[in-house]
Amino acid sequence: MDLTNILFYLAPMGSMLGLGFAYYFYKQMKKKSEGDASMKKIAMYVREGAIAYLRQQYKVVGIFFLVAAGLFSFLAYYLKVQNQFVPFAFLTGGFFSALAGYLGMRTATDASARTTHAAKHSLNSALQIAFRSGAVMGLTVVGLGLLDISLWFMLLNWFIDKQIFGLVIPQVERYHFITTTMLSFSVGASLQALFARVGGGIYTKGADVGADLVGKVEAGIPEDDPRNPAVIADNVGDNVGDVAGMGADLYESYCGSILATAALGVAAGFGLKGIILPMVIAGLGVVASIIGIFAVHTKEKATQKELLKALNKGITLSAVLIFAFTFLLTYLILPENMGVIGSILTGLVVGIIIGKSTEYYTSSEFKPVKDVAESSQTGPATVIIQGMAVGMISTVIPVVTIGVGIIASFAFAGGFSSIGKGLYGVGIAAVGMLSTLGITLSTDAYGPIADNAGGNAEMTKQKAFVRERTDALDALGNTTAATGKGFAIGSAALTAMALIAAYIEEVKAGLKMAGQTVLKVGDKVIEITSANIIDFMNVYNVHLMNPKVIVGIFIGAMLAFAFCAMTMRAVGRAAFAIVLEVRRQFKQIKGLLKGKGKADYASCVKISTLSAQKEMMFPSLMAVLTPVVIGIILGIPGVIGLLMGALGSGFVLAVFMANAGGAWDNAKKYIEQGHYGGKGKANHKAAVVGDTVGDPFKDTSGPSLNILIKLMSMVSVIFAGLIIKYGDIVGKVGEKIK
Repeated sequence: MDLTNILFYLAPMGSMLGLGFAYYFYKQMKKKSEGDASMKKIAMYVREGAIAYLRQQYKVVGIFFLVAAGLFSFLAYYLKVQNQFVPFAFLTGGFFSALAGYLGMRTATDASARTTHAAKHSLNSALQIAFRSGAVMGLTVVGLGLLDISLWFMLLNWFIDKQIFGLVIPQVERYHFITTTMLSFSVGASLQALFARVGGGIYTKGADVGADLVGKVEAGIPEDDPRNPAVIADNVGDNVGDVAGMGADLYESYCGSILATAALGVAAGFGLKGIILPMVIAGLGVVASIIGIFAVHTKEKATQKELLKALNKGITLSAVLIFAFTFLLTYLILPENMGVIGSILTGLVVGIIIGKSTEYYTSSEFKPVKDVAESSQTGPATVIIQGMAVGMISTVIPVVTIGVGIIASFAFAGGFSSIGKGLYGVGIAAVGMLSTLGITLSTDAYGPIADNAGGNAEMTKQKAFVRERTDALDALGNTTAATGKGFAIGSAALTAMALIAAYIEEVKAGLKMAGQTVLKVGDKVIEITSANIIDFMNVYNVHLMNPKVIVGIFIGAMLAFAFCAMTMRAVGRAAFAIVLEVRRQFKQIKGLLKGKGKADYASCVKISTLSAQKEMMFPSLMAVLTPVVIGIILGIPGVIGLLMGALGSGFVLAVFMANAGGAWDNAKKYIEQGHYGGKGKANHKAAVVGDTVGDPFKDTSGPSLNILIKLMSMVSVIFAGLIIKYGDIVGKVGEKIK
């Protein structure tokens, strides 16, 4: 066994280490006190509501997955336009994604009351519980994702005969077959992520907006006040949307980047080395993340800036370690192309810059959020205008950074002499950015735990200093959540770019499955096995003068806006139902607003659950069906145009929405800290309106967009064989007219 095969085992070892430490952090958290009886009771309400929601969601999604698996089986075994492993890989991807979300959500709901209780004693102890509980989510995602990848690779590479389902796979094509097969399980992960993100986002923001509009704006009662019937649904939503949803989102980014890069490694001529390198980088990234997690701690009475510094210290340490690890790994595995090191470093730097940019535009420590808060003095209209402006200008740095990152990673890997190597560099840059996901996702999952801890403190009437500490952690959580969304969006851009390139590799596989062995490129005839990506682009006329490509770009760009419109309207309808229910209870339950009656929390939880399940289906189906429909009508050129259009508009729109929403949210919290008059004043109510507008921006539509652009790429990959055989109606009609 050579060194490359030996080093591969760093990937499954890293996955097991990550899962082991996730279990350790969970057990450590469970040993902490959950507080008094009232704190336990509130935590139980939230936990039961979150579990009930996920159970219902998984029933609906499970049916959809079984139908989809049946469709893929039909394509594979009857039409023979697809790899026979696809239905099984698809199901494992969806299962592990759902499992990661469930385990992270379960941990978060167990940790919130413990964080509140710890805040009675010290800020640092509360931070430790919340952050390390968030680390359970981060390490579970990378652990399960890397485990799934490792198992499939071992199955396909070592544990099966060359005759697979009756297919004879020549040794020279073995790695191409393996990587294109493994890409298919990302479709299951992507689809599960979209359901989790859209459904969870509709749930959380419908409840949040409804609770704020009636509670804070109409009734004038504090946030998370137990008199408000929607507060439990709001807290449940934080977990199902921002923990389970974000976990599933980044799970599929993580897996997609590794698998797309592996496929591009084969296309670039690196063979097994190109497949193994991204896997072992991810494996050692888990180690670097664990070390970074242990480095996070802070002093008492820390400011927002000091709390951010504590988290950034862990992330920076992890980034430095992973760069050192990858330098050694590249030297050992791919010494003939050490330029890949520059691509990996580019990915790390791009992730850090986007995170810092997001932090600047969404943290109350900096001018943009303070400007939004100041604008509240002239009413909600100016708050909304200022927040929109902040969101728009905040797109400049991420877009420029991603642009420079793509060119740099492409160049470092030798892209200007070999396009295949350059595209591998772009893919490995995405892997580099996501290699420290174990800790970066921890900082994101920490946010909802801190938010729920503050809600628990308010509902159980803890002393003022406890709420002050949880509010400090919550404000930090808003910034880390916004940073996490920026990170997720940035990684989605690089991953989607790699997936579009990997799509061409799947087209190659589809042609071979259809029995085609050669390509006619101009006057040349080239064997498919030796054709490169430029050859395929020439064969299918993928260029900007092809109207199919242009139409695809327009439709892809439009699709991002249509998707956001659907999800925002869904939040609006869910919030409307919550508003009516809360008003009803305030009116009909005697003494509720005076604190003498008991709110019916269960009714709001039920409304939110049913609304989310109903409203998530159409946007999700649109994302799945559009690439197939465009492929049937416009063929391969139309699909590539669609993916590029969706990537371009979706990336910019997602950054705008996430940062505008984060700025509105923290501007409200900045006022609640005592600036510009503090809580209860007219300008506070204006800021609440801005925050309400921003809720679906930052927690539903914006975060869902990065899944949309990746899912459409993955759906295109999995249906490539079908499009090759039955697609391009426009082209066929055009030929007849001619």
